[in-house]
Amino acid sequence: MAHPIENLNEFNPEEAGNMQEIEMQFAVKTVEHLEAYEKLITGIPPSKIKLTSMDDDIVADLYTRFPEYKENPGLLLHINEDEFKSPANKVRWREFIQGYQESLTEYNFGTLVRKDADRGYSEENSMLVTRAQFVAIEIVRNRNGLNDKVYEDAQAAKAKK
Repeated sequence: MAHPIENLNEFNPEEAGNMQEIEMQFAVKTVEHLEAYEKLITGIPPSKIKLTSMDDDIVADLYTRFPEYKENPGLLLHINEDEFKSPANKVRWREFIQGYQESLTEYNFGTLVRKDADRGYSEENSMLVTRAQFVAIEIVRNRNGLNDKVYEDAQAAKAKK
């Protein structure tokens, strides 16, 4: 019997329920992503990081749809999850995310973003977002120095060793 994820042509999500194998693969991929990104922002000055070939376009789109982030990028330093995921913002984010259906790989795959950019990943400092949201948030954070403290703290810790 083929594993449902191995044979996607026969996979029916309506009948899948909460299959433990799918949840485990999702969790593993999510953890791998957060570990890779944390390694990236603690090892390279965030202002030098380019996440996609479309970084400029993604930021321009974000600023058009969410002008508050253009006016005050610091709003992404400490994300209030309730406000971020409010009913009104869910509609706005859904429209943003759908714009990347064709151009951003795994645009709607769930990933974790840090609520507080000054701190690393932890259970209380993480929230689930789509990859499109993650990329947009982190590009703005990197370009505006909002991830610098995590990088500087990591470099200071390395220097002490």
